[in-house]
Amino acid sequence: MVKETIKVSMLQMSSKIGDVDANCVKIEELVNSGLSSDVDVLILPEVWTVGWDCEKFLQSAQDLSSSSVINFLSSIAKKHNINIIGGSFISKQGDKYYNTCPVIDRSGKLVTVYNKMHLYSYYGCNESKYVNVGDSPVMVSLDGVNFGLTVCYDIRFPEIYRAYRKAGADVLVNCAAWGSTKPIPWEVMTKSRAVENQCYMIALTQSGKIKDNEYNLGESRIIDYKGEELNSIMSGEGISSAVLNMNEMYDFRQKCAILNDIRDDYEVKVLCVK
Repeated sequence: MVKETIKVSMLQMSSKIGDVDANCVKIEELVNSGLSSDVDVLILPEVWTVGWDCEKFLQSAQDLSSSSVINFLSSIAKKHNINIIGGSFISKQGDKYYNTCPVIDRSGKLVTVYNKMHLYSYYGCNESKYVNVGDSPVMVSLDGVNFGLTVCYDIRFPEIYRAYRKAGADVLVNCAAWGSTKPIPWEVMTKSRAVENQCYMIALTQSGKIKDNEYNLGESRIIDYKGEELNSIMSGEGISSAVLNMNEMYDFRQKCAILNDIRDDYEVKVLCVK
């Protein structure tokens, strides 16, 4: 049974490049100082373990079956009695490496992982050189609420979000390490994914310096199904929360049932005018 309301918290941080242990300490400090006792789901940013430096990815990689990162998140979940959507870390699965989002339940159990499907390899970034492409979207039910999982560059592909909505998603999640030079695409696309799918959207990213003159954007947002911001962290580090009302969202969907108007075929007629 879907809960009437669910309280979610997003954590924004500036990762120390290449230092998994230091970043675990920072997560624990932020959670201990900033997480309220009534939170149902905590969400972390992309590659918080190592920061956005693709060349550091493989040296930080951990086998999924024996990951200290998973064990760390499990201990946080059990201590605070929360579900965790664990941002992402670099995992080794067989002979392949992935940018992996783990999901931990209140008991500390790893319930599923999502491997990032779209790898960003432009403007000097080379993610696809180091990690493999994930196979499929993953939706997970936490306390009866369906969360559709995505990571960073996935936001540019509305098809995955529509697939989640058709599959019954209530909340769309994008865990990112988004560059500071692209604030408009980040805000516009995250709000668009919420509006066009009539879902809540949790869009969070890292903050702080990456290297040289490169910075993460920050500007993490909790967005409702109409595109309105419920809460945000525009800079720095911290935790921000919001209560998501499922009944209000379902009522809105019934009154404005836009998915009923989707056509089965959108074949384009190409006209050549001479």
